[in-house]
Amino acid sequence: MKQEKIVGVTNSVTGFTSVLGSWQICHNLCLGIITLLGIVGITLAGMPLLFLTKIAVPLWGIALGLYFVTIFLYFSKRCLSKEMILLNLGLIIAGIPFKEVDGARGFFWATGGILVGLSVALFIKRKLVRSKR
Repeated sequence: MKQEKIVGVTNSVTGFTSVLGSWQICHNLCLGIITLLGIVGITLAGMPLLFLTKIAVPLWGIALGLYFVTIFLYFSKRCLSKEMILLNLGLIIAGIPFKEVDGARGFFWATGGILVGLSVALFIKRKLVRSKR
């Protein structure tokens, strides 16, 4: 049971760090933090998470490495859901941080978004089938 929890946390960290590699997501996180701080009366000038753009490639690399660990665990222990693996793959693809692919950014976002949507749909379908039994 403890191993499953560790794998679940690792799976979540993989998806989270892959999303941080994307500038747009990082920018939206900054805006969200600024908004939340503004609600409580703290005003910021600038982006509090701007430093993440400097480490976007290493964060994405960590996410990719954790994804490979997740794949290894999936095939060796069969303790992960296929939907989570597909979701993390979509997030990693959507969060590719390399400047060389800026012209194809929309393609990667669309591909990643389709994979994420597919994984959510498969997860919901699996839950509905289980609830009917």
